[in-house]
Amino acid sequence: MVHRARSGIGRTKFRHAGGQQERKESGEGPPQGHFERAAHLKAVAVQGDVAKEADVNRIFAETKKAFGKLDILVNNAAYQQHQASPEELPDEQWDRTFKTNIYGYFRMVKAALPHLKEGSTIINTGSETGLEGNKQLLDYASTKGAIHAFTKSLAQMLVERGIRVNCIAPGIIRTLFHQNMTPEQARHNIDNRIPLHREGTVDDVAEMVLSLVTNDFITGETVTVDGGMTMRIV
Repeated sequence: MVHRARSGIGRTKFRHAGGQQERKESGEGPPQGHFERAAHLKAVAVQGDVAKEADVNRIFAETKKAFGKLDILVNNAAYQQHQASPEELPDEQWDRTFKTNIYGYFRMVKAALPHLKEGSTIINTGSETGLEGNKQLLDYASTKGAIHAFTKSLAQMLVERGIRVNCIAPGIIRTLFHQNMTPEQARHNIDNRIPLHREGTVDDVAEMVLSLVTNDFITGETVTVDGGMTMRIV
């Protein structure tokens, strides 16, 4: 199961995971209807809000009805909104960001666990902002840091059940959101922030997800996919 899979990184994660076995796709909005699917791939789109417990329960009820089992959960939903200062960040935005980005992951995991057996895996989506911070994304960066700690703690809790838990932390990835940047902003990022001198692609992220799904000797890790943004060069 991949949530928030109707566009961008989530959509590409779904396509890559679908190459391994049947998956269920669910998102926050109406399905777009143009997912590339392998001939053997069965997919079900469910509209829901991971911040709402009733929606999460419904998503898993429909998963069970459609497939009868669940092997992989990819937590991907996120909300962000830039604010220049703490004084400008309203409580309503803070609550929405935490309810989507970390409460939602917790609820998805709780709902998934009755279906996950030994050998199953959970992949969470963090961010380089959870490692480095961001002066305009105080609430978002805070939730991403929480997701990294959530991953480590959950992996410790579930290792005896044979369920692996890992996290990916993307950097600047070329999605519809980042395509709104001006050419000057994009060039500044490539020249000054990304040591490998290119923006990431959704395939870069999805291929790492696939690696974490298939490698059964990795658990409790947060893996950066950021072109070297968060490494330290002395």
